[in-house]
Amino acid sequence: MGGRTVRVAAVQAAPVFLDLGGSVEKAVRLVDEAAARGARLAAFGETWLPGYPAWLDLCPGAAVWDHPPAKKAYARLLENSVAIPGPETERLAEAARAHATVVVIGVHERVPAGPGHGTLYNTQIVFGADGAILSRHRKLVPTHAERLVWGQGDGGGLAAVPTPVGRVGSLICWEHWMPLARQVMHESAEEIHVSAWPAVHEMHQIASRHYAFEGRCFVLAVGQLIAARDLPPGLELPADLKGKPDALLYDGGSCIIAPDGSFLAGPVVGREEILVADLDLARIAEESMALDVTGHYNRPDLFDLRLRGR
Repeated sequence: MGGRTVRVAAVQAAPVFLDLGGSVEKAVRLVDEAAARGARLAAFGETWLPGYPAWLDLCPGAAVWDHPPAKKAYARLLENSVAIPGPETERLAEAARAHATVVVIGVHERVPAGPGHGTLYNTQIVFGADGAILSRHRKLVPTHAERLVWGQGDGGGLAAVPTPVGRVGSLICWEHWMPLARQVMHESAEEIHVSAWPAVHEMHQIASRHYAFEGRCFVLAVGQLIAARDLPPGLELPADLKGKPDALLYDGGSCIIAPDGSFLAGPVVGREEILVADLDLARIAEESMALDVTGHYNRPDLFDLRLRGR
């Protein structure tokens, strides 16, 4: 079987925190840079537009009922969130089209009008190389304090989609510890998986490597950078961050992983970097000889999996 090699990029960078317009323009510049390095796919981390809500875990009082600074932060986040489709998605679509590059990016999604217009979703968007929105996946279960800012997602987008670089799919953060979500994705014949995190610390790297090994696919585990100075004004800083505006709350850790669980690039910690790797998709068939959880290492006579609504 002949090889088919594609170059991909995991974009580890800081958004322009809580500034949607600024973050979109930075994303476009980073797609330009990744494409200039030959990447046919560029992937960003969880809710990169316009940044992961780090204050939920870090700022004392942020989870207290009716806390005025937290409410102001939410209102600002809502104002700087993405309607799908909308002007921000069209700007990203233009960047994808301009370079014939697949773009996978995490956003805070808002409903522009009608029921649910005050609720946000943690959403992954896959743009095709022609700029079309191929997939929109809302995080199924916001994790712990995240439930203060995001509603529950649905089953939309729980499938890899065909692109010029291969079949591309994505899950968000702790969805990688939801066995049934993983299996549904594996059964969609995923070749390249974007594993989106706020930061890819050691346990997240373990989950991402496990996903690659289990699914016999390539994985781009992508995190972002957020500094103490990015936290919304009015919220109390933790004692160990006071007077340290440059201290990193989320420090990247992005990496690119082969179907046997080995690292092809990274992890990179503590700095902005576009990680690039050439993926030989023939390796998927090679590694499937020993393990295929959708075929010879599956027992459909014993187990039955069904995704409702697809």
